[in-house]
Amino acid sequence: MTELVSRPDLREFTRPGRGAGLIDVFRRRYLLTLLVRKEVQVRYRGSALGWLWSYVKPVTQFLVFFLALGVFLRLNGSIENYPIYLFSGLITINLFSEAFSNATKSLVDNAALIKKIYLPRELFPVASTLVAFVNFLPQALVLLVVCLFVGWRPTVFDILAILLGMAIIVCFAIGLGMLFGSVNVSFRDAQNFVELIILVATWVSPVLYQWTMVRDILPDWMLVLYQLNPMTAAVELFHAGFWHPTTEGAVDLPPNLAYYGLAAFGLAALTLLIGQFVFRKLEPRFAQDL
Repeated sequence: MTELVSRPDLREFTRPGRGAGLIDVFRRRYLLTLLVRKEVQVRYRGSALGWLWSYVKPVTQFLVFFLALGVFLRLNGSIENYPIYLFSGLITINLFSEAFSNATKSLVDNAALIKKIYLPRELFPVASTLVAFVNFLPQALVLLVVCLFVGWRPTVFDILAILLGMAIIVCFAIGLGMLFGSVNVSFRDAQNFVELIILVATWVSPVLYQWTMVRDILPDWMLVLYQLNPMTAAVELFHAGFWHPTTEGAVDLPPNLAYYGLAAFGLAALTLLIGQFVFRKLEPRFAQDL
């Protein structure tokens, strides 16, 4: 007589190698913490200056642009507190550039780990972005000290503008990092293309110049597209939070900046969803192509 064997309950099991995407990154926060800590510790290992490079690089970049634009092209005289204006824009674009670049290369740089064990692969671009954010903090601290020295008295709107600008950059960088990082596994040309995007990003955002210069040239519909650019909105939000209070309201911010900031965050979130979609589609080939 054949015994009937009940089928096991498999509802608590999932197919090996398939996760829940970014949700798994949140669920495995301890792994994310380990990756971030490891990358931060090895970043300047063997370097004589160590963490001082987090200050040396942006300060050198600031001095070069300040001399070229502020002194030689005399923007220092036409834009009030131009050093603060310039540096607040530079640290914004530096955060985006480092996060985007590192996230794109994160899968290739961790090829040995990806081929050995399974863990949510989204951990790598997210961890690289968080490491860039950690390196951004000393630069923001320098800017904060300078702003306080010249009489920075922020309002609630100013603080919210800075936080929204950070959220836009982090969300946008993770989304683009997952998109280009997944493509970079099979086609290394992706990281070269990313370098071109980063080069252009500095100049298509009001980092070195004021938005009014763009307003006077572009037609209205192109100006709207320009302001919807997540990096443009993020840079202007940093200007609104750090630079504008030091001018005592003597200069005008772009109109409807709060609405453009929220719209830019929506576009950054959409980029994150697209990046996650492409990442999941290409993920089954990662171990093979690496």
